[in-house]
Amino acid sequence: MPAVQLVEIWRGDFAESAHVGHAVICDAAGQVVAAWGDPETVILPRSACKMIQALPLVESGAADAAGLSARHLALACASHRGAAIHSDAVRGWLADLHLSDAALRCGPEEPRDIPARDALIRAGAPVEQLHNNCSGKHTGFLTLTRHLKAGPEYIDPDHPVQLAVREAFEDMTGAPSPGFAIDGCSAPNFATTLAGLARAMARFALADPETGPARDRAAARLRQAMVAHPEMVAGEGGTCTRLMRATGGRAALKTGAEGVFTAILPDLGLGIAVKIADGATRAAEATVAALLARLGVLDPAHPDARAFLHGPILNRRGIEVGAYRPDPSLF
Repeated sequence: MPAVQLVEIWRGDFAESAHVGHAVICDAAGQVVAAWGDPETVILPRSACKMIQALPLVESGAADAAGLSARHLALACASHRGAAIHSDAVRGWLADLHLSDAALRCGPEEPRDIPARDALIRAGAPVEQLHNNCSGKHTGFLTLTRHLKAGPEYIDPDHPVQLAVREAFEDMTGAPSPGFAIDGCSAPNFATTLAGLARAMARFALADPETGPARDRAAARLRQAMVAHPEMVAGEGGTCTRLMRATGGRAALKTGAEGVFTAILPDLGLGIAVKIADGATRAAEATVAALLARLGVLDPAHPDARAFLHGPILNRRGIEVGAYRPDPSLF
């Protein structure tokens, strides 16, 4: 089944461009509740699956052995902006492990947070790996590495950490992964169908922190941590942070590169996965916001909802010149 149009971009009275893609809503039984495009299309989930990658950290007992808080767990699921609250938290977490920035394998990245970036420039300080948007995930990997008494190259696909991640990923998505590619942070990123990714999010949605298998209890703790600390998942101005706040904690949200977005809806027991064919982030944001509105989790009149459902598109003088229009079928 081909991709379908999900979002149009309008400038004045002209439809200037359009984004096509796929979207799936699944329930915890793994059934597709609604779909646009092809739910069986195989994708790389990129950072939209970080909560799955963090499951072995919690399930193994490594998180509790290291005394990790809910803020740490949210950071393990984050694509953060490198603001002080993020980089300071990673620095402290590494220190608790008696490790330095050199132990990370994610590579340095200039902070996406403008004040943090400018502070580094003014101080003449180097960009470090802990500024990388994936540094929380990687520090989680290091915590699990220590717990397993494994070697330092935790991003190797055959390392015990990544073997544990793959096993959790395949269990949560409900099928063997057809393979992997190396993500921007150098960790393996396992492929799945879009329906499989939505199925995993639905399992997160219904997971109970007190009962059930250890994996489900771990999933519930990670979901709760994301909702309790949305500022750690992205940061001020970040889409995930803004939309989680706008839903009043009724959704845990995670963006990924190349137009992927996931949502966990615990009240409804549903999971959402979105993939935009051309990789456009703006279209993924508009699509997931529309689906949240469709399901009654997000008030479309909320200012942050409107920002992603409508735009507006401003020119350099701040004049509104265009808008986003999610396809009516999404609502």
